[in-house]
Formats: sequence, structure tokens, C-alpha cells
Amino acid sequence: MNDMSSNPADAYDVERYRADFPILSQTVHGKPLVFLDSAASAQKPRQVIDRVSRVYETGYANVHRGLHYMSEVATADYEGARETIRAFINARATAEVIYTRGATEAINLVASSWGRKNLVEGDEIIITYLEHHSNIVPWQLLRDEKGLVLQAVPVQPDGSLDMAAFDKLLTDRTKMVAVAHVSNVLGTVLPVREIIAKAHAVGALVLLDGCQAIQHMAVDVQELDADFYAFSGHKLYGPSGIGVLYGKEAVLEAMPPYQGGGDMISTVSIEKSEWADLPHKFEAGTPAIAQAIGLGAAIDYVTAIGVERIGEHERDLLNYATQRLASVEGLNFVGTAPGKVSVVSFTLDSAHPHDIATIVDQQGVAVRAGHHCAQPLMEHFDIGSAARASFGLYNTRADVDALVRSLETVNEIFG
Repeated sequence: MNDMSSNPADAYDVERYRADFPILSQTVHGKPLVFLDSAASAQKPRQVIDRVSRVYETGYANVHRGLHYMSEVATADYEGARETIRAFINARATAEVIYTRGATEAINLVASSWGRKNLVEGDEIIITYLEHHSNIVPWQLLRDEKGLVLQAVPVQPDGSLDMAAFDKLLTDRTKMVAVAHVSNVLGTVLPVREIIAKAHAVGALVLLDGCQAIQHMAVDVQELDADFYAFSGHKLYGPSGIGVLYGKEAVLEAMPPYQGGGDMISTVSIEKSEWADLPHKFEAGTPAIAQAIGLGAAIDYVTAIGVERIGEHERDLLNYATQRLASVEGLNFVGTAPGKVSVVSFTLDSAHPHDIATIVDQQGVAVRAGHHCAQPLMEHFDIGSAARASFGLYNTRADVDALVRSLETVNEIFG
């Protein structure tokens, strides 16, 4: 853990980057806004806001097949963003980059399309107790529909995954392993390379929920060898309503469409339809055009700073926050796995997490409280809810100090 008197992220010009986010300059309840809820949804830099505005002001039309100038411009920008995404995650081809409304739709797409075609009664799916509801409920629906077995890997007391239990659950009956890359509650980084290698050894496919990883670390889908990788734009400093499903081309080719409609077909007659080539086979209807282009702009922004530099800055903040919060009377950390990233979840002996969030909000500090769409994990730790502070590229040590002061106020009120 870093000594608080030194700051290894001095070379990271956080004030310069903060200036790119207009929302951070406002006050809340008469106090400067301290935004510590980026794990739920990150704020947007001016570069993304302006790019989305420019789409609507100068370059908007429906994409694909339009023969007029505006459609050609919009299509070029929309497909250009897909190439930006492909390069960012190092997919082999843009055919492997599917636009979705978010990671939730991406996971539902895989469960509905791949799962319905390939799984039969008695097949097994493995998830973990670390999962967001978005990576639990779709598999439960599929389990109930097809008579599958859904297994969950437990978590160690520090929040790390119990790999010995995973090894016991993994058998030749396992057909899909669907796990978070990073826990949204604990910040635990799962050993995904080991999980993927072991799953592939028994013939299972692997889906990674990358929502809490993609903005904090470099992701190379070819190096990971995941069969599917899902993430949302709004956590990556991009617009809401847009996400990405990466899938290996051969796997996607063998999957039936998820939805039917325009843009996902090559020909339609009353008797039958034929599907468009990848990636459009999975993109029915008018897409989120401006949002996709905005996501491309967000990736350009993050890439210009450097994902590795952002990760280093956030690790310094996490270490500093862990040290400072440890001094708060009655504070209990939830999740202390080695190598965790960008999230601190905790409870206070003196107050319910909802009371914590309400009171610190009066000090201008935004944190999240509740079960964080991870109720099985809360039950696993025998708590109903927790408070969570999460960091982004724009947060500072001063933000951490403001959080600590606000928690001391909570203790004064309830203590």
C-alpha cells in the first residue's frame, strides 16, 4: 500500500482531465460536487457531449442503404465507431463487434440465441456469487425454459473467487461459463485467463461481463480467448443506450438472430427471410446512431489519455481511500481481495447504508447504497446492503478526503 505522503500519480494531470467534464464544476446542496458513483454510470467529457451534439446538428440520418449524402455521412461515422471499438478491444474483425443497448442486452442475446440453439436438458451453466443480476437472470430464464442446471461459484471471505470450488463445479456437462471480469460491488478482478483455459479444456464456452473492467484496464479479447465479451458505453464515459457484444466470428455465424426486423436481413419474402452478414444479423431496426458514434468518441478520449495511466491513477486513489477510510470509526470493508480495482464498498456500525448515502449527499458527495444489483453476493456476506464509493479517471485524493469528512459527520449524527 502506498504511503500517503507520496503520490505516484503526480505525472497524471487529473485537474486537466476534470476540466473536460462540465458536470463536475457544479455544486450540490451548496457544496462542490464529489462524484463517487462511476461504477453505476460515469460522467461524460465535453469531447463526447460535443460529438453527440454534432451528429444531431450536422450529420444525422438513418444508416445503411441510404443513397443520399447525409445517410452516407452517418453510416461512415457509425461504422467508423465500430472500427474504433474493434481496435480498442483488439477483436480480429468488425464482424465480431455487435452493437447492443448495453451489456444487459448483450448477455440476453447470447442466452437467447446461442443458449436456445445449443443447450439441452441437463446441460450445466456456471456463474459466480459475484455476478450482477444482468449475468444471473438471463441464465435463470434459460434454465427454467430448457431444464438446465445453473451452478454458482462461491466467494472467499476477502471477496476473491473460490477457484477450488470452481474446479469442482466444472465438468464435461458444463457448456457455458458466464462470469464478471471485475465485480461491480467488490472490485475483485477475477482470474479470467485461468477460468477460460479450464472451461475450454472441457469444451465449454465463456462469456465475460466486462462492464467494470473495460474502463480500468486494457482488454485484448484475442489474448483473453473469451468466446463472448460484453460491456456498456455509459460506464466507459460514453452515452447510455449503447453497448457492445464481442463474439468470436465462427460462434456468431452459427447463432440464429436474436430479433427480427429491418437491417438484419438480406432478403425478405412472405415465405422466408435470409439474414444479413455479421455483424448486422444481430442488429435489428434503427440503431442508436448518435450513441454509437459517441461511444467511439469516448474510446478515443480514453485512448488518448491511456488506459494504463488511468488504471495507475485509480490504483493510487484506491490505496489512498483504503488507508483513509480505515480510520473512520465503525467502518467495515466489504471485499479486500488483492489486486482489486476502483471500488470501495463498506458498512458503518452507526448507520444504515441508505442513511449514509443520504447524509453524505448533503455534503455534496455522491455514493451508491443498496444491494448494487448483486443480491446473492449481499446474502453471501450476510448483509442486506452496503455503501459503495467508486472512482473514475477524474477523481482526486481531495474527493476521498471529502468522503471521509462526510462519513465522520454520519458518525456524529448517529453515533
